[in-house]
Amino acid sequence: MDIFERLRAILGDAHVRTGADMAGFDRDWTGRYAFTPLAVLRPADTQQVAAIMRLAHETRVPVVPFGGNTGLMGGTVAEGALAISLERMNRIRDIRPAARIAVVEAGVVLSQLHDAAEAQGLVFPLTFGARQSARIGGVLGTNAGGSNVVRYGNTRALCLGLEVVLPDGRILDMMSQLMKDNSGYDLRDLFIGAEGTLGIVTAAVLRLAPRPLAYATAMVAVPSLDDALALLNALQEGTGGAVEAFEYMPRDYIDAHLAHDPKARRPFDADHDHTIMVEVGATAARDAMPGPDGAVPVVARLEEMLAAMIKEGRVLDANVARSEAQRREIWARREAAGELTVAGGPGIITDVSVPLDRVAEFLRRAYADVTARDPQARFMTVSHLGDGNVHLTI
Repeated sequence: MDIFERLRAILGDAHVRTGADMAGFDRDWTGRYAFTPLAVLRPADTQQVAAIMRLAHETRVPVVPFGGNTGLMGGTVAEGALAISLERMNRIRDIRPAARIAVVEAGVVLSQLHDAAEAQGLVFPLTFGARQSARIGGVLGTNAGGSNVVRYGNTRALCLGLEVVLPDGRILDMMSQLMKDNSGYDLRDLFIGAEGTLGIVTAAVLRLAPRPLAYATAMVAVPSLDDALALLNALQEGTGGAVEAFEYMPRDYIDAHLAHDPKARRPFDADHDHTIMVEVGATAARDAMPGPDGAVPVVARLEEMLAAMIKEGRVLDANVARSEAQRREIWARREAAGELTVAGGPGIITDVSVPLDRVAEFLRRAYADVTARDPQARFMTVSHLGDGNVHLTI
């Protein structure tokens, strides 16, 4: 019996794809990486993943796990390997509102978990542009961050427990539901961010948080990146640490967005070199319920703080969203980053983290060094400035 027959015996004929049936699993989302897997496998449960891994280990065949295939760095290249798609393992096993945890399988789509948590008045706070297709296994494998790290931390901070299939097919059950667990080595964190190189994540226990009752969202222009950091610190102090997103979109990003989307509008009447998207989330009713004048306290507080900073010269201009439609327009500008990166043509895509107070220096040096080597180089930058993560595309 050859390896394909043995795989079909494990999964059934319909879930072992070869040849033309592997379409969609033969390139990454950007289209820059094309490859031909040996086969695409679609297990239904952890036991089937374990059986695949035992067979691959026995026959020394390489394996590459697939989540939503939304990465930009070629992490799913599976040339001559078994591509294991966890798309069928898509059950939300349990949501426990009182404990604020969700027990999910690795194939759950991020937006699916968002919807399930919201139905319980909670939120799974990891969010980014690919949330409609990214899967939990992938965000764990990459220790994904997104736009809300500044308040909630990245994926590692949101995970309590894991179930992992090791390379030889053994199943490692680390599905702890404990908020505090000081019992020995933290093996869980070895697998988060390992991109499947140590084992395949098949399930997880994730932390949920109270869903904000109201948001205050704005585009803010500042004189410099140093002023942006001062703005972040002032907003954190003035809102009790309620800043959920603090995203940097400089002039090159705004120009790229306007060129790419004919419906896009400039965030301000005048152009600015440094613009920030800020969002504050209010979980307390006192900050979210409109007053007699119709004003939402968290929005009024943000407006008050920005107005004072404009008077002091620390902020050049600000537009605060007055409706959910305006808030969505602001977010759409930021979440277009993936499309803009691909639309820009061949380039060097980077994903760099630096200390918050070194972001300005990093960008100055990067622009200067690259320009010295290639005066024709073009740049597009967007940053989760609240946590020091910079996406610089050259």
